[in-house]
Amino acid sequence: MFHFCLFYLYSFATGFEKPVSFHVIQTTSFRNYSWVHLGSGWLGELQTHRWNISSGAIIYLYPWSRGNFSNKELMDLERLFQKYFRLGFTNSPQRHPVATLFPNLQSDTFDLQVTAGCEVHSGKGFLGFMQVAIQGCYFISFQNETCLSSPMNGRKAQKACNLLNLNEAFTQRLHRLLSNTCPRFTLGLLDAGKAHLQQQVKPEAWLSSGPSPGPGHLLLVCHVSGFYPKPVWVMWVRGEQEQQGIQRGDILPNADGTWYLQATLDVAAGEAAGLACRVKHSSLGGQDLVLHWGAPQSAVGLILLAVI
Repeated sequence: MFHFCLFYLYSFATGFEKPVSFHVIQTTSFRNYSWVHLGSGWLGELQTHRWNISSGAIIYLYPWSRGNFSNKELMDLERLFQKYFRLGFTNSPQRHPVATLFPNLQSDTFDLQVTAGCEVHSGKGFLGFMQVAIQGCYFISFQNETCLSSPMNGRKAQKACNLLNLNEAFTQRLHRLLSNTCPRFTLGLLDAGKAHLQQQVKPEAWLSSGPSPGPGHLLLVCHVSGFYPKPVWVMWVRGEQEQQGIQRGDILPNADGTWYLQATLDVAAGEAAGLACRVKHSSLGGQDLVLHWGAPQSAVGLILLAVI
């Protein structure tokens, strides 16, 4: 899977303070003589849309996922996507416009990944982008009306860019989508979903010990769960001194849309006293959450630990 660098929405009041991205992701695979398409829409890291493969309809995951677009504008987008899939994907992967550049492509294996969208800046305009990967490798990308080829695919990628640049109808339509439709839709989502996007949920935290790293050592684990939005700072400290060797896991989603993170620290058993886990989050209003190792934990923390 290729990755495209995106900026995420953290907060906004009358406007928004950081760049905001909306993008759609398409993954397409040809297996056993049939196509499988998956599609989704994302406002930053929040999934807002899904593509119904059987009906070709857009599924709106929140009441505000329609933004401020009219029903006609949304139907026009649906028809555009449906036309794209009808014309671009046939019974054989070799007939796909991009696949023609790969003469050695196996007839039973074809993977295409596309990310397209826009990044909107407060008072500074926008940046439209599209990136295409073939067989899991970056192939070409668009920024506004410019097609950029991957150095890894060399002549094939450049040839694809040349062909697409000759298709003025395609490049103009793509430019309108990325430079006009996408920014308008993104701003509409931000306005319609303001109450949801501005919500703040305080984290709950508790401590535990993990599997012993070795004789005479303890693995201290700080669990932080139930927080929203996603950005969080978790650190093991002694007094005000940040400790070295902290290991943080991935920030994982909870079923209710909040997030979970744990931070661990390997210490000598005699040095655990005086250590604390410090949590900073926007929902805490500038008051850090601090849990001291060895101190009695809250009932909520003990219950959560028992469940896990």
